Amino acid sequence: MQPPINKLLIDLQEQLNFINIEIDDPIVACEQAIEITLKSLEQLKKFVLKRKFKSTNEEINFFKEIKPQFSSKFIYYNKIYKMETKRPYGGQRVVKKFYRNELRKLKLFFDSELEFYRYFRTGSNYLDHKYFVRGKLDVKLSLNSFYFESDKNFATTHSYKVAKIIAHDLLQVYLEDKLLLLENKQPNQKSQVNPKIKQNWTGSKVALIELLYALHSEGVFNNGASDLKDIAAYFEDTFNINLGQYHRAFLEIRMRKGDRTKFMTSLKESLKKRMDNSDE
Repeated sequence: MQPPINKLLIDLQEQLNFINIEIDDPIVACEQAIEITLKSLEQLKKFVLKRKFKSTNEEINFFKEIKPQFSSKFIYYNKIYKMETKRPYGGQRVVKKFYRNELRKLKLFFDSELEFYRYFRTGSNYLDHKYFVRGKLDVKLSLNSFYFESDKNFATTHSYKVAKIIAHDLLQVYLEDKLLLLENKQPNQKSQVNPKIKQNWTGSKVALIELLYALHSEGVFNNGASDLKDIAAYFEDTFNINLGQYHRAFLEIRMRKGDRTKFMTSLKESLKKRMDNSDE
């Protein structure tokens, strides 16, 4: 990946991480995420159109691996925005039915694109020269109508399908998390934790989520028998914070292109510095 493109993607991901963690209202978060993602796509388009690909392989790599990382985010947040703006008001039963129906729609998409889904998931490349090279139009390849409405200088017949697959994977996580929260929601239940001095978490949510997963992975609670959701609930009560969709946040952490354990690295450096200062 070209350095300017890599930086553009890292910057986009960091901005989206901030929005996902710090803004609790999904509609407001999606509005901001869509705006930011569209700007990044426009910058990406300008960069690509100003230069020529050095080889067919470079062009294939861009439309198969790079551009979908940007466009999938637009598809993802646009879909959530549409879902949340039409989500019905009512009790848990009504809302759960709504989210389950959205999950069924995802399955229908994967079923309808099963042949290409298998091709992409298995890492196949024997049709890449048709799928991911501009101008290679073949009506026998099950084209999406979006291709005919797009700029042919910045699209191939199947780059949009790759983006949809990535976006729908994220949507599945989002919907499953929503259903999990509804299943475990007990509004009248009070925590037994009652420390004398309440400690409020004043760092970022994404940092606490990184810590949450690190401690759970290490198995430091109840000899590793504690469930992640129980630890998350304990953290929320102890530190007076709502972690929100922490499963989705962890997925975003995993997708970081730079230091994936940014908070862990910062903790390590801070502790070493404190030890060094104490030694002096």
